[in-house]
Amino acid sequence: MKQTILIWFFIFFSLGSLSAQTGEIHVGKQSSKEQRDGSPGAPFSCLEDALREAREWRRLNDPRMHHGITIWIQDGQYVPTQTIFIRPEDSGTAESPTWIKAVGNEAIFSGGISIEGWQPVKGEKRLDPAIAKHIVVADAPQAGGKYFPFRQLWVGSRKAIRAESHDDDHLPRIINWDFKQQAAIIPNVFPKKFVYKAGMEFFIHQWWAIAQLRVREAVVTKDSTTLFFHEPEGKLQNEHPWPKPWLSKEYGNSAFRLVNALEFLDQPGEWFLDEENHKVYYYKRPDENLSKLHVVAPYLETILRMQGTLESPVRHVYIEGLQFQHSSWLRPHYAGHVALQAGMYFLDAYKLAKPGTVDKAGLENQAWLGRPQAAVLLRHTAFTKISACRFAHLAATGIDYRAGNLKDSLNGNLFQDIGGSGILLGQFSDEQMEAHLPFQPNNERILTDGVVVSNNLIQDIGNEDWGTVGIGAGFVRNVAITNNELLDLPYTGISLGWGWTPTVNAMRNNRVLKNKITRYGKYMYDVAGIYTLSAQPGTKIQENYIDSIYVSPYAHIPEHWFYLYTDEGSAYMNVSNNWFPS
Repeated sequence: MKQTILIWFFIFFSLGSLSAQTGEIHVGKQSSKEQRDGSPGAPFSCLEDALREAREWRRLNDPRMHHGITIWIQDGQYVPTQTIFIRPEDSGTAESPTWIKAVGNEAIFSGGISIEGWQPVKGEKRLDPAIAKHIVVADAPQAGGKYFPFRQLWVGSRKAIRAESHDDDHLPRIINWDFKQQAAIIPNVFPKKFVYKAGMEFFIHQWWAIAQLRVREAVVTKDSTTLFFHEPEGKLQNEHPWPKPWLSKEYGNSAFRLVNALEFLDQPGEWFLDEENHKVYYYKRPDENLSKLHVVAPYLETILRMQGTLESPVRHVYIEGLQFQHSSWLRPHYAGHVALQAGMYFLDAYKLAKPGTVDKAGLENQAWLGRPQAAVLLRHTAFTKISACRFAHLAATGIDYRAGNLKDSLNGNLFQDIGGSGILLGQFSDEQMEAHLPFQPNNERILTDGVVVSNNLIQDIGNEDWGTVGIGAGFVRNVAITNNELLDLPYTGISLGWGWTPTVNAMRNNRVLKNKITRYGKYMYDVAGIYTLSAQPGTKIQENYIDSIYVSPYAHIPEHWFYLYTDEGSAYMNVSNNWFPS
């Protein structure tokens, strides 16, 4: 941590001395002037207007941009109504970069909308009177005059818990899974007599991934309940072979819970959105006064997108000291979420009647995958820098270098309280490409190449999708993942590679060096501090420190964990001089 703080101080000191030579544009929340021109006394009210001004300077070759442009962001919470889009026309050059820098420590870009007007609940017959006295209710928020769904809620700096039948540490186990009927059989382990409510969801732990299924019907008997699910997730859950519901007399069956019903609202910190009546219910924690706390529901899935093209990438844009908060992720709301690995979810998957593909004679299944949304997304970029930023209170991925990223850097940032992966790099499986195929594009500019991820602190990620990772890299080359610290992880720390194939592909010459990974595998096993897949010539994994795996209460096989795991197809790598306790 001391090393990270020193790096941040060096960045601020060295780059601050450069700013006097650059043209300056200001963004701020407060201005007494009606006409805002981006000056210190009349700052623009949003980043988009400042980007437009900088774009015009470059278009007109204004002298103010010759040594670079600095967009200064004053403290405050900025709430864009749509994703902020940085385009090729916003690019700088090595001699004249575009900086987007925080003036202080509280320049926050939020993808959420505030909820106000909380009142004690009255006359709600669905709630036990003993519990109702702790519940407050408010009108659901609107965006553009319309109500919108959301799956997360933050009360002040704390994430609230979507109303659930059982908490993370006390999940019951399924009785069985009926693949013929595409149904889960679960015990009747609910405080009251179970009554199915529309909108309920089923969360299940499956080996190294989870699934979230929308319940279509529930058939209750004396001793058990049979759950049926909506499509497309019902078919996906039953047809994909890996990973599937775990049934084991020795270790116990898959753990589960039910989510999203007012009747489950029975613990401090839980909340429920009544979409039909447009009300939000919240069970107050004892120390909370909601009139003094900022309560936020996420609205935007991506807060900032930096995207160019193969021919014209976004270049030399540097972001420093900003905070990104309150992103949403809604695919599970409309289509469920059945994951294969590292949070990548099935679009289609099934077992092959006759095994074998061109690349793998013994492969017995096929899968096509989607990729979760990210709060910050970079595609077709070059020589960009993101430093000293904070990514927190986010629904899915923190930041995603999705494709075509050349020599970008991500240095000295904090990732905390994130529902999915902290950082993703490069292509995994495109939606049109079968997941087990080696990736070797004709145009190598599509690859994420030479990106440096260094000195970042990543903790408390994957707190909704337990199968996501701290840092995940797919088909990447010349990437350096160095001197990062990762802790409090539900699954793997650093995952490098994709494809499950020994065939030489686009991956090569990656570096995973001097990272510290502790307190991982909190819920999922078949896990490692550092995990690799597929052939990666010239790759080095060295001088990493890995320790303190959790004892997962739900591991399908309690012995199936590793400090470093070279999984299927891993080849042509130098793995040496790493430290583990045993």
